[in-house]
Amino acid sequence: MGQINLSNSKGRDAMVGTTPVRRARKIRYLDSEKREAQSARILKSTINCDLESLQSQAGGLEKIADKLIASDADVDVENFGRFLKSTSRVFIDPEGKVAHRIKQFEVIRNPDGTERERRPRKIAQQNTAIETPLKWSGKLMPKSDVFNKFVFSAKQQIVHVNGLTYDFLFGIAKELEEKKSLMLVGGGPKGAAPLVFTRGGQQYRGFLEGRTQGDKYLLVLHLSNMELKAPPKVEVPHAPAAPVEETKPAAPAAQSKTEEATPKRRSKKRKSDEVDEGEE
Repeated sequence: MGQINLSNSKGRDAMVGTTPVRRARKIRYLDSEKREAQSARILKSTINCDLESLQSQAGGLEKIADKLIASDADVDVENFGRFLKSTSRVFIDPEGKVAHRIKQFEVIRNPDGTERERRPRKIAQQNTAIETPLKWSGKLMPKSDVFNKFVFSAKQQIVHVNGLTYDFLFGIAKELEEKKSLMLVGGGPKGAAPLVFTRGGQQYRGFLEGRTQGDKYLLVLHLSNMELKAPPKVEVPHAPAAPVEETKPAAPAAQSKTEEATPKRRSKKRKSDEVDEGEE
């Protein structure tokens, strides 16, 4: 468990603990005997058996096979397949020897990925667990704005180490929960410097979130080393519109008059109504 020296809005500070936040695994792999499988680091070969080393020893890539056949080399049973537990990172030169004096550079890139600046890397000193506590900045940001603007790469849960620090952290969590915001946390005398947990480690921006439930509290320090920025908009010139030919409206078609033939009715006289003139 790590440590962090934190202060509250009243100017009081305390050294409390930190634990990394990891998600529980939802999928577990089992072997043939129903035992949980775990990942392990295994030594594949030493640097003398690297491709570049073998190429320099044989005098070319095409001669490596002939050299292996001629030397009749066996597998290094002492090192091949050995489990690696505690290791340290070292830098080597092109000849494969350990380099003791190196120069590291920081590369700053633009939002579109192009390189903007290259400068020598400065070894930052740890500033989270020192005598000077992290100041209460009071810079609050809504949660939606923070989550849409920054990329979070790690989280640290802040926990108490005794009864006094419990009341101290519970009050901080309660205050942040009431304001429904995350507070920017930084190092230095003004709280504007990035957070560094180990010497020469990654520099982060910290955002403190607090939640409570009854007599329980949760304080999470969200760590971000990348800010989301949209690339500038490029205005694409519009091509001139093609001229449109004016079309005259078509003349109305001549309507043909059709005469409707109406059937003529003829009146018929019944025989009973016919009167002979001579009878009168």
